[in-house]
Amino acid sequence: MKHYFLVLALLILSCGEKQPQQEELSFMKTTIQLEDEQVAIDLSKPHDISIAVQNNAGVGAWYIDQPQIKHVEVDGYVGNVKLGGSTNFNDVNFNPHSHCTHTECIGHISEEFHSVNNALNGTFFKAQLMSVTPQEMDGDLVINESVTASLKDGVTAVILRTMPNPESKKQKRYSNTNPPYVDAGLMLRFRESGIKHFLIDLPSVDKEKDNGELLAHKAFWNFEGAQRLDATITEFIYVPEVIKDGLYMLDLQVAPIENDASPSRPILYEIL
Repeated sequence: MKHYFLVLALLILSCGEKQPQQEELSFMKTTIQLEDEQVAIDLSKPHDISIAVQNNAGVGAWYIDQPQIKHVEVDGYVGNVKLGGSTNFNDVNFNPHSHCTHTECIGHISEEFHSVNNALNGTFFKAQLMSVTPQEMDGDLVINESVTASLKDGVTAVILRTMPNPESKKQKRYSNTNPPYVDAGLMLRFRESGIKHFLIDLPSVDKEKDNGELLAHKAFWNFEGAQRLDATITEFIYVPEVIKDGLYMLDLQVAPIENDASPSRPILYEIL
């Protein structure tokens, strides 16, 4: 009976307390244990920096048509509710390298098959977001080694936002435009600094037409040496201006497709 009255009293007292604000109710703090560091983040405030596959729209590169999302018609069945079907049932025709945010592994440039599904030993990585302005070099716009001057200790992922940064990037068709690219020396420096995951808002880390040399890819993955099978490159992200440069926790989510590259959804969380 004593326990009953004690619980009742606590309930009465709690009802009289001030209720938390709505924004406080949405706070979802969690702590992630890295190798030698605990990092606290708020799971209720994700920053999605991916670009989705869209029907006949969105980003495009590498000289192929835009994605097509079309309902199925087979044996009298129509996979479109508006056209009388019982369900919406679509085929999606796209290329991850050309039409969306995608993450790729060394299998992108190797004779031997490697799946990006096997490249990630986890999904959470301490990351640094940096805004960079490509510099003119021999008629091209290039991101050079000066970026590493601001690289922080302890990060295993780097995210580069190229400037200027209009939202129209999410709809841009890059074929035959010679977009900016990353100098192979910078990718080597990142590799030597222990960076395992590199993300950028361009269609490729290499020059659009480089005679198949792929120097930046090869430098990052150490293609000619002890190849880094657990390192990834993510291209075609978009980082809005509201997300400031600095340190974040990256959640790199990759679609389960056995391929050298797969559509991905990188999420950033501010470190508390």
